[in-house]
Amino acid sequence: MKRKEEKKLGAFSYLYAGAIYLFLYLPIFMVVGYSFNTNDNNLVFKGFTLHWYGAMFLDRSLMSSLLLTLELALVSTVISVVLGTLAAIGMHRYDFRLKKTLDNMLYVPIVIPELVIGIASLATFTTLNITLSFWTLVIAHVTFCVPFVIITLRARIAGFDKSIEEAAMDLGANQFRTLRRVTIPMLMPGIISGALLSITLSLDDVIISYFVTGAGDTTLPIKVYGMARGKISTEVYALFTLMIIVTVLIYLLSAAVRSAAAKRQR
Repeated sequence: MKRKEEKKLGAFSYLYAGAIYLFLYLPIFMVVGYSFNTNDNNLVFKGFTLHWYGAMFLDRSLMSSLLLTLELALVSTVISVVLGTLAAIGMHRYDFRLKKTLDNMLYVPIVIPELVIGIASLATFTTLNITLSFWTLVIAHVTFCVPFVIITLRARIAGFDKSIEEAAMDLGANQFRTLRRVTIPMLMPGIISGALLSITLSLDDVIISYFVTGAGDTTLPIKVYGMARGKISTEVYALFTLMIIVTVLIYLLSAAVRSAAAKRQR
């Protein structure tokens, strides 16, 4: 009797898990399928084609938005990782007044709606008479990416053994050399995780970018959002399929790096 109940429970668990995964990944599979469809309307699959992958690169407007988005994500991620890493190390290593307040303030950009951040950023730039441009996009993206990098790194730093740094200094290394040769390499898995999270947030952002983008600077998410009101081109599905593939490859590479780093620490 007990075995029958366990079998029923096991079958239900598999069905439940399958339904969850189907709910999560069906939209992705549909995007991939649409990218190979000869039917431009995407309502009925009429045949297999790679035409849209070639046409995608001929669409200057689409490629311009893609390059701008990648450049924005790269620049904002580099700045966010540098600032976030230094801030996380400093807040962990040193005690100072208002440290608790600063810790709590890290969560403010995370919990408040992006709409508020977008409007606040626009109001700030307008008040300071700063013309909206690529760099206002970078500043806005760094503003909401840095807290995610710091929080990700703090989870890594929490288990950091300070005696390793002390041993390096006892052997003659100064603070900068210890930071570069000991601290940063040991925190590298957390830095990579923070960078991946930052670049994902930047690539995906619509609301904040909408408020602070300059004339002629249309990011890919904003362009696709504008298309959604009418008809999304099949070329966009082809582009998104390539982005999915690249994202999966980056994830696998980062997992391999984290695994190698964990083995070295053992």
